[in-house]
Amino acid sequence: MSTKPDLAPPLADVVAFEGRSPQKAAAPEAGVGSGRGHWSAAGIARMRRMGPLFLFTVIIPTMLSILYFGMIASDVYISESRFVVRSPDKPAKSGLGMLLNTAGFANASDEVRAAQGYIQSRDALRALNADGLAQRSWGNAQISIFNRFNPFGLSGSFEELFIYYGKKIGAEFDTDTGITALTVRAFSARDAQAMNLRLLEQAEALVNQLNERGQGDLIRFAGREVDEAKEEARKAALELASYRNRAGVIDPERQATVQLQMISKLQDELIGARMQLLQLSSIAAQNPQIPLLKVRIAGLQQAVDEQLGMVAGNSRSLSATAAQYQRLQLQREFADRQLAGALSALQDARNEARRQRAYVERIAQPSMPDDAMEPRRLRGIIATFIVGLVAWGILSMLLAGVREHRN
Repeated sequence: MSTKPDLAPPLADVVAFEGRSPQKAAAPEAGVGSGRGHWSAAGIARMRRMGPLFLFTVIIPTMLSILYFGMIASDVYISESRFVVRSPDKPAKSGLGMLLNTAGFANASDEVRAAQGYIQSRDALRALNADGLAQRSWGNAQISIFNRFNPFGLSGSFEELFIYYGKKIGAEFDTDTGITALTVRAFSARDAQAMNLRLLEQAEALVNQLNERGQGDLIRFAGREVDEAKEEARKAALELASYRNRAGVIDPERQATVQLQMISKLQDELIGARMQLLQLSSIAAQNPQIPLLKVRIAGLQQAVDEQLGMVAGNSRSLSATAAQYQRLQLQREFADRQLAGALSALQDARNEARRQRAYVERIAQPSMPDDAMEPRRLRGIIATFIVGLVAWGILSMLLAGVREHRN
């Protein structure tokens, strides 16, 4: 006597859900007569229901992925170079940067940022493609239409090329070491290396241009200061010479000293003559030398008054001209000191310009790749398959929930 459970009602329900009559579905079940045959039929029915979903989410995407990565996708070669921009007067930060600075040089971060920005700019692309290198390398007809630039020949504008360029060029700056890694992707190893080398040379030219511009600006500014100081010194010297000619003096202070010495000598003679006159008058009032002494005393007094007048007392005296002379003399000395300072600053600017010269040092030359690094074909196929399975599982659960809700 059989102890197998009666599985006919569930099968009838499944068949009814598929939209077929129980009579048509019972034919294959009659020959089975077991639970194993029932579950096989249910599995087939379930696969039949889920077949299109699995086909479109897993099978077809995986087959397309195999077709693309196996037959269509072009090999991508990556050329890499490494460089550092160094300047002799900036201290190192830390880590490997200190090891790179053992020769007394340091990273010039401003120039590095400028070089990095230039590599990613339109000017760099314009220079790179001056002879059509970029378009030949990325637009070759042998490259797959999914990878090459302007595959259908519809839009070959410079802006479109620049967008494509940004996807194939990389310039990464390591702030810890100060090293910049330049990578170029192309569809042949030779083209990748050639474009990397050209971009590296352009970065070196940019740093040199920045050096020359900075040095020129520094020296040019110091030179203008020297020219202005020379002009001020020349004007001060001319004003002083003109005043000397007008006033008839060379150095009022020295001339006043000479005049005062002369006045002192005349006053001594005047005092001596008066003493002699006093003595003669007291001894012999009728002495014939007395009139001569009086004349001599009058002459000495007049000479003293004249000399005093030359030192002080009128607008043309030495005391009156000394103030203006001192002002002009101070102005000239100040102009001379300014000129000396400007000349010293110019020499310092030249020395500073020579000492602050930054330059690009290549750590790794542009490489010649011997194998294509992209695309990663097996990983792409496996990733497509896994994503398809995940999508199929999620959609299957959603559809099962919808059917259950509908039933």
